[in-house]
Amino acid sequence: MPTELRSPARTFTIRQLCQEFDCTARALRFYEDKGLISPERDGMNRVYSYKDRARLQLILRGKRVGLALSEIGEILDLYELGDGGATQNAISLAKFRDRIQALESQRLDIDLAVGVLKEACSRLEDHLRSTRPELLEQPVEAIRPRRPRPGEMRRAG
Repeated sequence: MPTELRSPARTFTIRQLCQEFDCTARALRFYEDKGLISPERDGMNRVYSYKDRARLQLILRGKRVGLALSEIGEILDLYELGDGGATQNAISLAKFRDRIQALESQRLDIDLAVGVLKEACSRLEDHLRSTRPELLEQPVEAIRPRRPRPGEMRRAG
């Protein structure tokens, strides 16, 4: 991170942070409502400090890996303990390890589901190849029967 972004005197507007982190102003206001960031006010405008910027960066990283906002808030609040970040680091490590375990479990579930779907696709392709091969390459819209619109009557054939 460039030094000028960490300067205590450096401030940011909501627009600058939204552009930098590709998020919405609504998201920043939501994080503010949740107590995760607390910008100063200049009249009606929010003025974000370098600490707010750093906290936002950590919030977005935590969300990206699936941490709950409450977990992110807990980690952020530990920064203020004054123990050189030791407690924050230890709690973060435990939460990250738990998240890794959950994601690895999800990956196994996803791999299993993908295998089941591939097997089903293979069986369906074999069946269609032997019964209706012309349907194999058709888009879904061309295959799906049209449903009558309300008020349309079906004619008996």
